[in-house]
Amino acid sequence: MKRGGVLFWMMTVCIVGAWAQYDLLSAKKGVVSDGYDFWVYTPEDYYYSMEHTPLIIFLHGASCCSSNMNRSLRYGPVDAVKRGRDIPALIVTPQNPGGAWSPKKLNNILEWMKQNYEFDHRAVYVLGMSLGGYGTLDFAGTYPDKIAAAIALCGGSTLKDYSGLGRLPLWIVHGTGDRAVSVRESQKVVEGMKRIGATERLRFDWMQGASHGALARFFYTGKTYDWLFQHRLDDPDRKVNTIIDITKSDLNNAYGDIQKRVDELEIELANEQ
Repeated sequence: MKRGGVLFWMMTVCIVGAWAQYDLLSAKKGVVSDGYDFWVYTPEDYYYSMEHTPLIIFLHGASCCSSNMNRSLRYGPVDAVKRGRDIPALIVTPQNPGGAWSPKKLNNILEWMKQNYEFDHRAVYVLGMSLGGYGTLDFAGTYPDKIAAAIALCGGSTLKDYSGLGRLPLWIVHGTGDRAVSVRESQKVVEGMKRIGATERLRFDWMQGASHGALARFFYTGKTYDWLFQHRLDDPDRKVNTIIDITKSDLNNAYGDIQKRVDELEIELANEQ
């Protein structure tokens, strides 16, 4: 996060009302007739980069399903930014009122964003966990030519045809200690992709002993966004990045790393005054 951004977070209470005042976070209600209500987070330097700015779509889990839009901000990329993580991207956070995520409705939001915001259409990413993990795979598998890369955490898929999932860089992660959504749900997708030879752009990790909630820390580590941004739609090969790795140690330290960086910048700001 830029120094001015850290100062902003230090000088404001991190609530939706304060964000809206500074145009960092805005609620979009009823703007897409066949879609979801959603939030748009605009990064601090957006108006300097605009057409070069990536776009991230985050899909929450079942516990956040509601008509109350604030529930979708309980965790995820926007919450990571609120805590101090620098994510230089537009972040779209749809609010699912209930039921499975609809790829069509999500695509309608993406198309609305293309009409109303400047961003890099070759750098669109989707990630989610639990119900949002299902939504991520269903959305990416339905519109693989619109998504540069996707990360699906502790989910599965309702798709009958996995061929679309093989057309984009995809990272599937599930904990073997997950009691809410069995790791078998993600393994079924991987096995199905193997059967049709669609794993060239796939990587997957079964994190030993990790619980359902443990994977939420993916949204708070910088490596997650580094991995996403390594992929672009205009890459002719669209190879999946296998160099950046996220370990249990990275997840365990995710919150602490954010706070450490914020503390360091706070000291720098104090020394400059």
